[in-house]
Amino acid sequence: VLFGLLALLAPHGLVARLGGGGFYNHDVHEVLRLYGCLRLACGWILWHVRAVDDGRFRRSVCEALSVCYVLQALAVCRAQFTDRHTYVNWVAIAVLVILASAYGSFRFRRGGNLIKIYELPTGGPGASAYDA
Repeated sequence: VLFGLLALLAPHGLVARLGGGGFYNHDVHEVLRLYGCLRLACGWILWHVRAVDDGRFRRSVCEALSVCYVLQALAVCRAQFTDRHTYVNWVAIAVLVILASAYGSFRFRRGGNLIKIYELPTGGPGASAYDA
């Protein structure tokens, strides 16, 4: 959520400095704002997922976020090595790898048993809530 707020409320001068070259690009600022909105929405969703008891769903969320952050890190790596080389890319790569590692370790550490899946005794294969 913090990254989303920072991206959404970033002033023109900061965007110009982060973009390199010291000039302001409206398109870059707009993409940064859109990314900020996406980060805020993701934070909102994750805040509400905390109350979900379904372990399979929580595992899927962790897997999806881990893969998402890995793909973002790869995209920034590609930009760093093929286009402009900036220190901001290195910071972004580090943050994205840390986030991917955090979600990945939460999901896959200890054989994936950090997120518990509990089933009721009547909840075996083929059973439904309407069988009672």
